[in-house]
Amino acid sequence: MAGLVLNQKFKLHASDNFDEFMKALGVGLVTRKMGNTVSPVIELTEKDGEYTLTSNSTFKNTAIKFRLGEEFEEETPDGRKVQSTITLDGDDTLVHIQKGAKESKIIRKFSKDEVKMTLTVDDVVCTRVYKPVE
Repeated sequence: MAGLVLNQKFKLHASDNFDEFMKALGVGLVTRKMGNTVSPVIELTEKDGEYTLTSNSTFKNTAIKFRLGEEFEEETPDGRKVQSTITLDGDDTLVHIQKGAKESKIIRKFSKDEVKMTLTVDDVVCTRVYKPVE
């Protein structure tokens, strides 16, 4: 089944280069250490065209509400304030652009078996893979 997978929780399964990504964004050491130790659970829901993406972990719980293609203000888990726009690429991929002190891009590709996140800032690329929670 193609498309965005809604109302399904996914837990972080693998993470590559996340510390370098956070460092490139200017995230402090203590926050990076915390960010590297947690395995967040993410879930995407939708109601009346408004999406909510939640991320819950022992470190911090966040939720962003957005409509595709509409800019919104977001406070990132590390406390940065950014202007974000999320668009749909194809039928299964969310492209999330965050504009702040640095511009970053987060691509989330959904399938029923996993959510693959590719995070890019400057020339640093980080990959995080989430697997379904039973």
